[in-house]
Amino acid sequence: MAGGNAIRGSRVGAGPMGEAERGDTAPRVHISYWCSNGHETRPSFAEEPGMVLPETWDCPRCGFPAGQDKANPPAPPKVEPYKTHLAYVKERRSDADGEAILDEALSTLRQRGLIQ
Repeated sequence: MAGGNAIRGSRVGAGPMGEAERGDTAPRVHISYWCSNGHETRPSFAEEPGMVLPETWDCPRCGFPAGQDKANPPAPPKVEPYKTHLAYVKERRSDADGEAILDEALSTLRQRGLIQ
């Protein structure tokens, strides 16, 4: 039987949930990062002696890298188009090489009597 006023997820007599149960939080430092689209991201880091902050941070809006210098943000990565298998083969071989390989394969098939 389901109760209409039941508070699910806590027990009877439980105190308030929050900072008192978890203890004190570590001191935080907020650093601004800007991407090439002008988006600002402010992640927070625990302040520790000798801490090293990352130079770049991924922008949560566009995914481009973001840097701490607002005037000179990192350039977006260059996206290369998809290459087919044939495009890779053409990079390795010239047209003359391709014709020589084709002629060799055709002569082998002719010798076997598979083609005329």
